[in-house]
Amino acid sequence: MQTLIDYFQRISGYEWWTVGIELLLIGVVVYWAVDFLEGTRGERLFRGVIFLLFAGVLILNLISERYRFERLEYLYKGFLVGVLIIAVAAFQPEIRRALMRLGQPSFLTGSSRQVVRTVEEIVGAVAELAVARTGAIIVVERRVALGEFIETGIRLDSSVSAELLKTIFYPGTALHDMAVVIRGDRVVAAGVQLPLAEPGSVDGVQLGSRHRAAIGITAGSDALCVVVSEETGVISLARDGKLTRNLGAEQIRDALVGAMGASIRK
Repeated sequence: MQTLIDYFQRISGYEWWTVGIELLLIGVVVYWAVDFLEGTRGERLFRGVIFLLFAGVLILNLISERYRFERLEYLYKGFLVGVLIIAVAAFQPEIRRALMRLGQPSFLTGSSRQVVRTVEEIVGAVAELAVARTGAIIVVERRVALGEFIETGIRLDSSVSAELLKTIFYPGTALHDMAVVIRGDRVVAAGVQLPLAEPGSVDGVQLGSRHRAAIGITAGSDALCVVVSEETGVISLARDGKLTRNLGAEQIRDALVGAMGASIRK
């Protein structure tokens, strides 16, 4: 309690608006971090780190009012350094994604007509695959190149068309189990192997390999990934490491158009 009183006495000497701005900025940063990590493994880790930091500081301050545990304080400072190092390693995909967002230009990278045509072909294929309950996973590359993953598949460099996508994912074909990567208006590769997210990435939901791959590729890049379940025909969309399930063709269309930098007049 005395620590809190001392703190308020110290800040009482500052201009109220200065303290208000500082607290607002801190709140914005914390809110942005929690919102950015929401629904990912990093969210739980971030909450745990924040709890340990606040709990440690609070306990040490309360104890130090009566006792001086110099060795404990020294170890706690070393612990904070260790937490920082572990957090950098653990948050590597999230940090990478955040830096990529900061470096993304705001201008469009393709003509509106090209984007609209490509989106319509993708949506048409996905809708028919869903009705037929044919499994599919389509990755739409954006500003972050996916070259390292494309190299694991078969190069195609073909114009995007619903017929081509349906043919690739037709059961029994050599490429139907893996992913297709689309860049602009071209299908650049098929049979692409994607990194799998860990089991339990979505709380309370058991995911198959396609859905885990969709989460994995979008957690480490700004790509979008459309998945069709071969068991249920349900269409899902992965973005920023988050999976949204049970979507309709119109929702997929809106998401793709918005992400690829065009708008359709309805």
